[in-house]
Amino acid sequence: MKILQNVIVNQVLTEASKTALLEKYEGKKFQLQKECEQLRFELKKMEKTQKYSSRNLKAHFEKEIESRMEKIKLTDFQIDQLDILPLGSELKDKEVQGIVEVEVGDNWEEKNLSRTIVIKDGYISEIR
Repeated sequence: MKILQNVIVNQVLTEASKTALLEKYEGKKFQLQKECEQLRFELKKMEKTQKYSSRNLKAHFEKEIESRMEKIKLTDFQIDQLDILPLGSELKDKEVQGIVEVEVGDNWEEKNLSRTIVIKDGYISEIR
């Protein structure tokens, strides 16, 4: 019988992966800043038309802007943490599902252990 099992994918921090992660975080931060600017622009545009309740409209837009500002703070924190981490550290990248073959008489504890794949510079370096 085959069953699905979650597999953790860890990434080893190297110069190349650190640079790639930094670029990813910077891009995410830039996108969030653009979204904040766009929301502020849309708010001003909608306030001028006066088709909607100004108080409700402003509260909605402020909530959306605040949400993005929190994400920007989180991204800044991730950038700071990335600078602190030494090369060779393992970072949890994602979680995927894999198929495990089980048979009658198999040790369930062994089969049920979570599996981990370690990636270094885009290549699988280890399977645990």
